[in-house]
Amino acid sequence: MIKGCGINVISPFLVYFFSVLKCPDYTAPKAQVMNETNDNSNKADKALLPAGMSDVLPPEAAFEATISEQLMTQFGAFGFDRVKPPLLEFEQNLLRGPGLAMSEQTFRLMDPVSQRMMGLRADMTPQVSRIASTRLTNAPRPLRLSYAGQILRIKGTQLRAERQFGQVGVELIGANTPLADTEIILLATGALTALGIMNMSVDLCLPTLVPALCDDMDLSGEDRIALRDALDRKDAADLASLADTIGQDNVTIFAKLLAATGPAEDALASLDSLNLEGSAKIECGALLSIVSAISEQAPELPLTLDLIENRGWEYHTGVTFTFFTRGGRGELGTGGRYITSEQEHATGLTLFMDTVLRAIPKRPTVTRLFMPANTPKDTSRKLRDVGWVTVHGLEETSDDKAEARRLNCTHIYEHGGASPLAHMK
Repeated sequence: MIKGCGINVISPFLVYFFSVLKCPDYTAPKAQVMNETNDNSNKADKALLPAGMSDVLPPEAAFEATISEQLMTQFGAFGFDRVKPPLLEFEQNLLRGPGLAMSEQTFRLMDPVSQRMMGLRADMTPQVSRIASTRLTNAPRPLRLSYAGQILRIKGTQLRAERQFGQVGVELIGANTPLADTEIILLATGALTALGIMNMSVDLCLPTLVPALCDDMDLSGEDRIALRDALDRKDAADLASLADTIGQDNVTIFAKLLAATGPAEDALASLDSLNLEGSAKIECGALLSIVSAISEQAPELPLTLDLIENRGWEYHTGVTFTFFTRGGRGELGTGGRYITSEQEHATGLTLFMDTVLRAIPKRPTVTRLFMPANTPKDTSRKLRDVGWVTVHGLEETSDDKAEARRLNCTHIYEHGGASPLAHMK
């Protein structure tokens, strides 16, 4: 964002453009003269990255790639076919349908070829939705698609300061049944459990319930705004103050919903006591079906309900879900029901790789086998065929063991086999 100019654009000609316009908050970068003296002193500056960005170094980069592929393998086993959308799309396509909710988080730039505005993806779900509605429009429904890739957002959050991170997810498009949502939830918990992540819970929300109640109560637009504000702040006092405008009976209903947040069994009991009718009852029907199916198929999985939460679910049209693990920072993933840009019913899930990686309790130990420079190449090949990571010395040294340690190897090839360096003096 170029502050003071009201736009959010990256383009090769911005340096010249803003220097001409003399935008008050923009300063063109100054050329630096590099020599041997100041090159070393500027190493820290060279490593400096924008806020929310980071270099992923060994062995974390390989670990993330491995875990991503394990998740994709799990999804593929359930019939979810992989797609690979581009990093950039034309803005008008990227921000259609569910993509509109990511508009304020999307970097934009001008395509020098077409002279059209493009967007750098801030979420992969809108892209998969577009693929389903265009490239795969004639594919049989329900359509099961999976994806993995990096996304970039303008700002981080309190729970996730990172602005660039990996997403791995699935979308089930063309099915309007609670069974589809149940499949996605159980698929996610099964895949995460296979990674060794334990003590998970799923928080279910129904962001369409409050609007449905407002419709049934025939509340005015002004009353809806005041009600939404009170509910978002979980403020029972502000909610009670609306009795004169929306009616005491209606306030009582919303107050009970506000208090019902918690374990699914207790929340559903409170919901049942309200005896809701009309469209609100229909909205609750899908939630009840999902909770019932999960409780039957995965009774050990803790479920919590928040019946009035709306923030972050603006484009969703039904039950939503968030995955947590005890003691973890941030959510493992989120998902829920939505409508594609071509008006197809869909549900999906996105896992956030930074949180997932932190939640995995055990990291694999990488064993690196140092091969002295004179070792036959065929010997190294045979060792790699049985799972060893081999590191070849490029020149003979007086102390192969010291060289092996210097190159962070755990073993050295000697006497026709691999010997652990830890046991050597």
